[in-house]
Amino acid sequence: MSYKYEKIDRRLAFKGSIVDFYKETIKLPNDKNVEWDYIEHKGAVAVIPVDEDGKIIMVRQYRIGSDCELLEIPAGGINKGEEPYDAGMRELEEETGYKTEALTHLIDVYSAPAYTSECVYVYYSDKLVKSHTNYDEDEFISLERYDIEQLVDMIMSGEIVDGKTIAGLMAYYRTLQHTL
Repeated sequence: MSYKYEKIDRRLAFKGSIVDFYKETIKLPNDKNVEWDYIEHKGAVAVIPVDEDGKIIMVRQYRIGSDCELLEIPAGGINKGEEPYDAGMRELEEETGYKTEALTHLIDVYSAPAYTSECVYVYYSDKLVKSHTNYDEDEFISLERYDIEQLVDMIMSGEIVDGKTIAGLMAYYRTLQHTL
């Protein structure tokens, strides 16, 4: 069964540098109006970089939302007017110091669809060429390399907790299983 929801009103509550916060009035299927918080996000990309030894290059960095360092696949925001694929190429080089001729799309992930429009487009590449990093001034990143089996174990043990990283690595793992 499908229910009908109707947007009645949307008011900008705060405009941020990465996200905008809105108050939305929604008419529910029972004709009752409710106010929901909504975060509009420009979108993000993530890339699983696989080196010549089959190791996945991961980034460890502090994240304010979790208030700790997390082990993640390289990721970043999509700039205005930029396509997700192009953003993936840019983020790969900025965060890992590697370029690639091509990315392969794996999966799209909505980070928290109950209240944000953020969609993360996840790619992988196993044709890396050494370049140089170009961190944003607020990024302090360390790079680590792991086998996919190690990373799956780290997901299952709770050591890796980032949603886009879990979804991306599991999609990549599944892709590997179907190509062997």
